[in-house]
Amino acid sequence: MKSRKGTRTAAAVLAILALTATACSSKDDDDETTNPPAGASGSSGQVKTGAGVTASEIKVGELTDMSGPFAPLGKSVTNAEALYFKQINGQGGICGRQVKLEVKDHAYDPQKARTQYTELSGNVVGISQLIGSAIVTQLQDDIDREGILTLPQAWPSTLLGKKTIQVTATTYDVEIINGVSYLKRTANLAAGDKVGHIYADDEFGANSFAGAKYAAQAAGLSLVEQKIKPTDSDMTAAITALKSAGVKAIIVSASPRQVGPIMATSEAAGLKVPVLAHSVGFHPQLLAIPAVAGAMEQRLLVTSPVPSINSELPTLTKLVADYTAEYPGQPIDQGVLSGFSTAAIFGEALKGACQAGDLTPAGVVAAHRKNASLDLGYGAKLDFSSPDKPPSYQTYILKVDKSKASGLATVEQAFEAPEAKTYTLPKAG
Repeated sequence: MKSRKGTRTAAAVLAILALTATACSSKDDDDETTNPPAGASGSSGQVKTGAGVTASEIKVGELTDMSGPFAPLGKSVTNAEALYFKQINGQGGICGRQVKLEVKDHAYDPQKARTQYTELSGNVVGISQLIGSAIVTQLQDDIDREGILTLPQAWPSTLLGKKTIQVTATTYDVEIINGVSYLKRTANLAAGDKVGHIYADDEFGANSFAGAKYAAQAAGLSLVEQKIKPTDSDMTAAITALKSAGVKAIIVSASPRQVGPIMATSEAAGLKVPVLAHSVGFHPQLLAIPAVAGAMEQRLLVTSPVPSINSELPTLTKLVADYTAEYPGQPIDQGVLSGFSTAAIFGEALKGACQAGDLTPAGVVAAHRKNASLDLGYGAKLDFSSPDKPPSYQTYILKVDKSKASGLATVEQAFEAPEAKTYTLPKAG
């Protein structure tokens, strides 16, 4: 019989994470060569241009989730990217042109995403945000064939191997390998201990599971898997199975709408063991739900390619201040940092293309792949020179801290576990 408390908690999670947004699109001209105004950011004489670029404007696409399971991430990322490019435009733009974002909400619906991608492709110079491992996987051949730089808000290693698609940080499998290494050390797990893994039946979950399986084998742990649908909200069956198996920790690879019920249901079931989740599975709005907040404070650990946005680093304190001023009342979460980072990566590619005199989609891809050591002022330096490798293998560990606006504090600085060094990434492409 299903737990009424678990069902109520799931409903509360769904309600509190419900977010919506509007989207727009437009058309542009074909190849041309223009001369940007003197003094424009990154300008260097005549510049070859193509899709999405005119003498005064650079159009960049975003395919996001503003109303589906990753809506909290989508809204924060979209806002942060808009903030970055607003600041760039206020400084004169790039190559004497203003950057305009064309935003579409696919609601994590692959069919809708394909239609929206068709509307955008050929009309933008690239895509600075594409949420969802399943969505990117569906579109990756089209993206590569059409040659437009695309930065997913998704980090499976199965997206490696395409020159046009840039996974922007440590991949899910490597990140969870690092996380399991930390979990084993801090939770005093011993060889033979059982660890549960609840993961979504999609590219995200599968890639994370590959890393968890490797890490468990290397550590001598027994992995007890529970596969769930990305739309599931009742976690009673999964938690019951893991409790019966006697797991001493749980790994979760799912959305915030599922991590919340997992925490509450495990607490109610008396399965009060450490839980390790990816940063895309946490949102501070979950801390407004009493049945979830207490469990998260006590037991949740979060793997992340970047530190907590509330870390005392000048770049991050400025970002928090700027974001709060631009979007008063909006949550400060890790999605803000992820979005700003991705926009900065795309912005650097545009600047490099301008310097090279080629603002065509192909020119932007080429400029991006020449960037082998990008320092954003936080986290590890990023190397984008090889499509076959993630730009970083390092992971931070965060812990719930309600005193922080993001709900997270950094408890372990960036590190790469020995197991991550010996792990073989799935075949690229």
